[in-house]
Parts: sequence; C-alpha cells; structure tokens
Amino acid sequence: MKEKMIVGWRETLSLPALGIDKINAKIDTGARTSCLHAFKIESFRNQDELWVRFWMHPIQHNDADVVVCEAKVVDERTVRDSGGHEETRYVVQSEICLGGQTWPAEITLTNRENMAFRMLLGRTAMHHRIIVDPTASFLIPFEECK
Repeated sequence: MKEKMIVGWRETLSLPALGIDKINAKIDTGARTSCLHAFKIESFRNQDELWVRFWMHPIQHNDADVVVCEAKVVDERTVRDSGGHEETRYVVQSEICLGGQTWPAEITLTNRENMAFRMLLGRTAMHHRIIVDPTASFLIPFEECK
C-alpha cells in the first residue's frame, strides 16, 4: 500500500472515465459518499444495462463551460444532505485521479448549482489513502492522469 497523502480541505482532481479533466473538490469527511454536480440527467439503456448521461459545469462560478458525461449506473440510493433532506440519486463509478494516484470510487449525481464546490470527495472514496489537514488547501500539485 502506498503512503497516505496529506491533503487540504479542498483539492484539484480529475475523473478521467467521465471526461472531467480538472475539478476542484471539497474533501468532506462528514459525507459518506462522494457527489458530483449534474444539472441535467437522462437515463438510457445500453446493452440491457441502465446508464446515465449528465451535463455538468466543472468550474465553480462558471456556467458557460459544460461537460457531458456518460456512465453505467451501479446503484440508486437515498441520500440525506447536511440539511436533513432526502433525495434518491443515481450512483456511478469513476476513477479518481489525485496527486498522480488513481483509484475507483462511487459517486452520486445531484444538482450542486448553488453550492461552492461542484464535487465532494466523501469518506468511502478516500480508501485509507488520505489524511485531511483542515487548515490547508490545495496541498497536492495537480497532475494529469496517465
């Protein structure tokens, strides 16, 4: 196992399987599951499997840049947000690339239009790889995934 990375409370990462080259994420130890902004979601069948196509704005405070992603649905879950509101969300899987390391993670899709971060990296996606320094930001230099 690789040595644990010390990350700040926000970091820049990528989700190459979804075509998201760069996104700032809040590293959220209070969230069990990671989530990603999607302002439009369409489900469809691909060889008898449920998939989603979703549109998202990867850059904070920028609604002009749009990325359209497609992924196989691995689950549908009821998620309770920090305000106690429950919502059923699609769950997809993607590789997370941070600091030159990649690993798989489950990510729920929800509209985060009014939130400061377009992505939250939750506890289960940290996979015992990460230690969070809550006083620091952007400790890991951004590297393109190979």
